[in-house]
Amino acid sequence: PGLQGKGKNMKKEKTIIRYGEAFKRQVVSEIESGRHSGPYAASRAYGIKGSQTVDRWLRRYGEVDKLPRRVTITTMQEEDEKKVLRKRVRELERALAEAYMKGLLSESYLQIACKNLGMDPEEFKKKHATRLLEKPFGEEPR
Repeated sequence: PGLQGKGKNMKKEKTIIRYGEAFKRQVVSEIESGRHSGPYAASRAYGIKGSQTVDRWLRRYGEVDKLPRRVTITTMQEEDEKKVLRKRVRELERALAEAYMKGLLSESYLQIACKNLGMDPEEFKKKHATRLLEKPFGEEPR
């Protein structure tokens, strides 16, 4: 496919690929027989573009009961552990976001203070780095 026209309005020609019924049925048959692990693998094997193309063929030509399925069997304890872990992840994400916001706020305060003092923030950090590392953030000076 080449380019048409000149200047800003150049457009790429769009190539439309049509697949024959026999080919579609062959791909579906190969998926159902297990030759390909699924629609994605089949589309990769044949260079079929479009994320839903082979899925549509399966719905149209395939026998749904022959498609491979994944069944997960879990105990109640495992389900409870998943819930606890998901809750913990949410808590950690919130804590991370809060820490990030505090860091941004601290950096902004430093920028404002250095501007008012007529100092370069990077110079201030270098000069006072040892003192900043000796005490935890938010701790009052003695």
